[in-house]
Amino acid sequence: MTKQQKNILNYIIGPVLFVWLSYSIYEQIQHQKDVQQSWGIIKDALHQSNAWIFVAVIGLMLVNWGIEARKWQLQIRGVEKISFISAFRAILAGQALGFNTINRVGESAGRAAFLEDGNRMRGVVLSFVGSMAQIIVTFVMGALSLLYMRLFILDIHQQLDVLSIFWLDGLIYVITVGVILFTLAYFKLAGLIELLEKIPFVARHRFFVEKLEDFHWKELIRILSLSFARYFVFLFQYYLLLSVFHVNVFWLDGFALVGVMFLVLAIVPTIALAELGFRGKVSLLLFSILSSNNIGIIATAAGIWIINLILPAIAGSLFILGLRFFRNK
Repeated sequence: MTKQQKNILNYIIGPVLFVWLSYSIYEQIQHQKDVQQSWGIIKDALHQSNAWIFVAVIGLMLVNWGIEARKWQLQIRGVEKISFISAFRAILAGQALGFNTINRVGESAGRAAFLEDGNRMRGVVLSFVGSMAQIIVTFVMGALSLLYMRLFILDIHQQLDVLSIFWLDGLIYVITVGVILFTLAYFKLAGLIELLEKIPFVARHRFFVEKLEDFHWKELIRILSLSFARYFVFLFQYYLLLSVFHVNVFWLDGFALVGVMFLVLAIVPTIALAELGFRGKVSLLLFSILSSNNIGIIATAAGIWIINLILPAIAGSLFILGLRFFRNK
């Protein structure tokens, strides 16, 4: 491909992606049944004395994606060293591109697009480490949240409509065993890759996966620790918005129910188009055990969806506008 052809494509692909992503985000917002009502409640809350809490939640959103940017730096430094600002831009661009994929799996491609040409596919593969760490955290905390809910929230008279105590106990055991096996695979990643390389297809493309073998256990612990930090930022954001919308629950009960909700969202495949409705249903199912404020529960789910997903996706689409997919080297 000539230099002129690369320049033409660079000036076309970025704007086309920007227009497509912007339209996609707009359409997704329009298709959310609860967003209009929730937005009215959110605007009313902004004029109250606790409006500063919204500022704190938005600040925590920046902290959250800042932690993820630091994780991204650690994951790819074996192939390319990037600044924190570049990592942050890549993370937000990944949010934008991940919007139209199941469970936002397109995030990895969006992040890797900001790497050098020869490192993009390896960047997608290396992002698997960060995803594994976040999955471990979600399922560990989800299992603990289920156990807490089982022991301290549910009783004979107050049970989940969709899951009996018997099946809930079984789910806790299954998730616990799964987490143990997945955590062993995470810390034995090098050995796992060596086994996979015995497969002819993987062996032929060893260049893309070989850097996964280089992760030291100390690096894996750092990535896992950052994943835990992100998780607790999520919990704190959710609890703050619950208080804004007067969903009055004990903080530990609230953390446990949010942990169960995150677990369900991780298990059930969703796309952003349907995610707010699904979040709302799961939130109502769980928080209605302790609160009758259904409007506040839905508004909290919508507020988190807007702050943690919509705002970063809009910013990410702007970064994609100026992205150069082809270098002249």
